[in-house]
Amino acid sequence: MNRRDTVVALAALGLAPLATHAQQTGRIYRIGYLSTPTRKSVERALESFLSALRKLGWVEGKNLLIEYRWADGNIERLPALATELVGLKVELIVAPAVAAVRAAKNATSSIPIVMIFPNDPVASGLVASLRRPGGNVTGTAGSAGNEILGKQLQLLKEIVPRSSSVTFLWNAASTESQLHLKELEVAGRALRIEIRSLKVRGPEDFESAFAAMARDKAEALLVSSDALFLINRKKLGELTAKSRLPTMWNYSESVEDGGLAAYAVNMSGFIGQAANYVDKILKGAKPADLPVEQPTIFEFVINMKTAKALGLKIPETILLRADRVIE
Repeated sequence: MNRRDTVVALAALGLAPLATHAQQTGRIYRIGYLSTPTRKSVERALESFLSALRKLGWVEGKNLLIEYRWADGNIERLPALATELVGLKVELIVAPAVAAVRAAKNATSSIPIVMIFPNDPVASGLVASLRRPGGNVTGTAGSAGNEILGKQLQLLKEIVPRSSSVTFLWNAASTESQLHLKELEVAGRALRIEIRSLKVRGPEDFESAFAAMARDKAEALLVSSDALFLINRKKLGELTAKSRLPTMWNYSESVEDGGLAAYAVNMSGFIGQAANYVDKILKGAKPADLPVEQPTIFEFVINMKTAKALGLKIPETILLRADRVIE
């Protein structure tokens, strides 16, 4: 496709490059970026977002100023950081994950908020509906509802067929994880798998959590999608390896770093979609009129090196269904 065709195609989608728009206005637009993890832990995903913005004509340092606020894994810092951004009178706030969205929403009812990755924004009370979100929040949802949890549980059961229970490791400070636990319990009953709840409040609790799982003779582990576990994925990976505990993760990055398996949205790929919302809102669109976008493609990743270290023989049927097999 040549440049003219590309521009026409993008224009049809309402996504025409905005370099001309930015140059004509001569403005430098200031937006906020509110996130729970450390920047280092999500650098690849962040670059996907910035790259998508550049393709739309928004270049950081030229016509776009981004005020970053990182909570460094501490959800309790988010409200104060959100208030800072509101005080700066940013044009909009980009907020990955439900805790950041909620903090931003509580801080302002007028500044547009572009959310990224809340698993069920309707159930979490972030938007009225996916089609017509209402209010000042729109963006992308992390999955098509909580059904992804049942799929993760099913795959983990197939990987470890003899397991009769799965431990769900979650952040006690996360209200979204509480919803996930309830959904998992429903899925567990359907699959005849006992769901054991194990909550932590920070990385200082990890050692004691794994000690508790050893005492309870845990058979398999499912790690919550909370940012706490994304930031500390390497430490958790080491503990799962040491405990020889088959684990299902919520991020493919965790599997690339040595985790066993993940079934999830490709974070680095899908996060770039949020740039489209930033683009439209800076042009004057209202969040209430922009439907929430859900992912349609999920990635199933298996690390065979880890499987061998755990002494697991992955069924051929599982390997054939994997989107990526890391040798």
